[in-house]
Amino acid sequence: MTAVSNKQLVIDAWKIFATRDPVQVAALFAPDAQWLAPAGNATSLALDGTHHLIGRERIVRFLTEEFATVFVEDVSIRFGGFHADGDTVVAELRLQATLSHGGHYDNEYCFVFELESGLIKRVREYMDTQRGAAWFRSPAPASSGERRSASAAVQQSGGHGALSP
Repeated sequence: MTAVSNKQLVIDAWKIFATRDPVQVAALFAPDAQWLAPAGNATSLALDGTHHLIGRERIVRFLTEEFATVFVEDVSIRFGGFHADGDTVVAELRLQATLSHGGHYDNEYCFVFELESGLIKRVREYMDTQRGAAWFRSPAPASSGERRSASAAVQQSGGHGALSP
């Protein structure tokens, strides 16, 4: 695949992540895929889980079930850019949401996707871990406005808007 087609694959993957459909999400990943985030990041601590997800099934469970138990409403993902070089695609984004304790979350991320044969082989996730942890410690009212899930935001906008690049 080319850098351009790999970039499009990752853009499309974010739209599929928002559906929380396990069959569609699973089709994106290699069987032995890995998702690696910083140790001790707030999301993994909130889930009593690990920062290193190994295997397609484990990653699918995180994206389709566990994510929504932490980031419960008002999920908004704004992309800053996608950059591709061969089989590596970098996605820059800002995630905002209402947390399960009612507080607001707002953090910037960088994801490095490594692709192989048209599938996601490895994801390396980077974020400001101190900023992320601070949002989990202190519940504060989320910004006013319509509350909706990530999938609703994508569906309402026809696949564009909050979750589109």
